[in-house]
Amino acid sequence: MAKFELKLPKMGESVAEATLTAWLKDVGERIEADEAVLEIATDKVDSEVPSEVEGVLIEKLFEVDAIIEVGQTIAIIETESDVSDSFSQTPEVTLKAEPEAAVQLETSIEKVKETIAASSPISSNGSRFYSPLVKNIAKKEGISQSELDAIQGSGKEGRVTKNDVLSYLSNKSQTNPVGSEAPLTPANPLSPGASISPSSATVNPVISQGEDEIIEMSRMGKLVSKHMTDSIQTSAHVQSFIEVDVTKIWNWRLGIKEAFKAREGQNITFTPIFLEAVAHALTVHPMLNISVQDGKIIKRKNINIGMAAALEDGNLIVPVIKNADQLNLIGMTKRVNDLAHRARTNNLKPDDIQDGTYTVTNVGGFGSIMGTPIINQPQVGILALGAIRKVPAVIETNEGDFIGIRQRMFLSHSYDHRVVNGALGGQFLKTVKEYLEAWDENRTL
Repeated sequence: MAKFELKLPKMGESVAEATLTAWLKDVGERIEADEAVLEIATDKVDSEVPSEVEGVLIEKLFEVDAIIEVGQTIAIIETESDVSDSFSQTPEVTLKAEPEAAVQLETSIEKVKETIAASSPISSNGSRFYSPLVKNIAKKEGISQSELDAIQGSGKEGRVTKNDVLSYLSNKSQTNPVGSEAPLTPANPLSPGASISPSSATVNPVISQGEDEIIEMSRMGKLVSKHMTDSIQTSAHVQSFIEVDVTKIWNWRLGIKEAFKAREGQNITFTPIFLEAVAHALTVHPMLNISVQDGKIIKRKNINIGMAAALEDGNLIVPVIKNADQLNLIGMTKRVNDLAHRARTNNLKPDDIQDGTYTVTNVGGFGSIMGTPIINQPQVGILALGAIRKVPAVIETNEGDFIGIRQRMFLSHSYDHRVVNGALGGQFLKTVKEYLEAWDENRTL
């Protein structure tokens, strides 16, 4: 008999710790090789941690809601034979089906640590125990000891859980704290010189009626909601739109798709073609491949394009194509198909959804002709692809203009007006348009 230490695996270069959200096995239960033992959560994704060996779980070293660092031992598994050295490194975990992680959730660890250090300490007392995760959330969000002690816990023996704290914060944001003064607003908020800050505006609480159904948002849903709100509050969103004639691309793909599938064993869609155009435009306009931090612009060396992929339940996740500008169209197609397949089958790794520098989303997949997507922080731009439609259009020729049937689509570009002016935002969009409309119909793959 031997004892195997199940450790928290590496989950990407920027992920240093995770929260234990649920045990899937109890002490004394038998575990098969590659069977999931527990669930963990990071700021980016929810994951399952599998066992590399077959055996019996004999010890759990952490409670639910505990924060575990990468490499720490989580549990002890007793095996029937010696464990070989090949098990010394735990393989990377894969994403669990939490599609709301469609958005890349970027949290600054250093900023959180500074906030925690600056806050007054939160401690358990004789009647209440607070997990490290609950304490960290309380410190980060400025919840005092007295506030935390007043929260009604839904956990075992009345313990305050992570969801209890998030629910408290959600309710707190909708109403004024007891005893606080009502916010002052100008008599005429639309008069010249009048302004209302987000914190000073009165928000009426939402009251459910007797027949209404109340659905609790998931943990990732709440994080995504906050990420989207933070993006709107961080970036000055502005949009530009342009219409593109993709008839040449439509006809070219129609002519080569069967031969491509027979040769490569997979389909070629429009997505890799559009991503190739975006990668080209980012090389022409590198100031859209940037981030902003502390009044400084970080110009990204690599062009890593996030690709919003639709799941069967209608949700989205955003895997990232690394160094997209270095891929030819065959390589781009295979990379797109691989990521899309693994997204649908919940087999993406955390590294697959990290380090994006620009994002493309296909709103046309749902029939929309255009959209105004929210920037995925800390990026400064996102492009929405509208539906390709067969429409009548004016065609200019040497013999004069005439009306013809063309395949056309709208591109919608949202960008951060703090650092990207209208000229640059429009030029980028125009570059994508020109690349697509100049498509070589005799191109070979």
